Amino acid sequence: MPAAAGMSKNLLLSIAKCFCRPRNSRALSALPSYVKIVEVGPRDGLQNEKEIVSTATKVEFVNRLSECGLPVVEVTSFVSPKWVPQMADHAEVMRQISKHQGVIYTALVPNLKGFHAAIETGVNEVAIFSAASELFTRKNINCSIEESLQRFESVLTAAKEKNVRVRGYVSCVLGCPYEGKISPEAVAKVASRLFKMGCYEISLGDTIGVGTPGDVRTMVDEVKKHVPVENLAIHCHDTYGQALANILVAIEAGIAIVDASAAGLGGCPYAKGASGNVATEDVVYMLHGLNIHTGIDLQKLMAAGEFISHSIGKRNNSKVSQALSKL
Repeated sequence: MPAAAGMSKNLLLSIAKCFCRPRNSRALSALPSYVKIVEVGPRDGLQNEKEIVSTATKVEFVNRLSECGLPVVEVTSFVSPKWVPQMADHAEVMRQISKHQGVIYTALVPNLKGFHAAIETGVNEVAIFSAASELFTRKNINCSIEESLQRFESVLTAAKEKNVRVRGYVSCVLGCPYEGKISPEAVAKVASRLFKMGCYEISLGDTIGVGTPGDVRTMVDEVKKHVPVENLAIHCHDTYGQALANILVAIEAGIAIVDASAAGLGGCPYAKGASGNVATEDVVYMLHGLNIHTGIDLQKLMAAGEFISHSIGKRNNSKVSQALSKL
């Protein structure tokens, strides 16, 4: 019998934490003491599922995530069901979830109509989206980058009137399925524009997961020249297994906000070949091993990931959950 077979999950987790604690405090002194995790599983994680997930399952998933200590949960998307059928029940989900004090519940909105619909359901924040790739933007929202930004001017104006904060997503920051490699300057241009328009936080997304740590550092260093680093977030897909390394490099560059999806759910309906988002469980495990505070209960988070994986009949893509489930 393997020696680990008789160990409890908590004991093995404690041992693993000892091994992954930083040995050289000077080398890691630039790391933040706290990283904010933005949980995108209910929206970005589920939107690409072909089989419609029931409203009750989505609500239960969000409720479980709310009990984990996550500061932000992106619940749904107020887009047309024609484009994303999985999110057709957006209003019902937002109205039925149990909102926990201290948790910010957000939703993606494509236009002013979506913004007003989201506000009616009681969201705390909204998110808008563009991309650093012209072709991806046209495939995703059927307009140019410039047109997409102009479209969101009315959303930002309405949000300001209602005192609602707006987050901005920039997709394809390291590569595009149609254009290939994207220049850091192109990313910085869109990120800067969104920030100047009024987005308080800009999430930089490696939508198809092709970036490497070197790419991330170069891109973040360029964007930092135009947007304060404290207003930047990193959003990585794990297609090539680079997500955790990319996140660590982004954190070393000063970013302290990380998007992630429980159980590594996700993909992109407009980015062929893109695998799921980086698993929230794996990000939290890494950060805790670096003595970076997140406020998240890893055991409850793993349970939420197991719940949704079982509910949709998919393998849990979190390496941490896979390892501990074998004990």
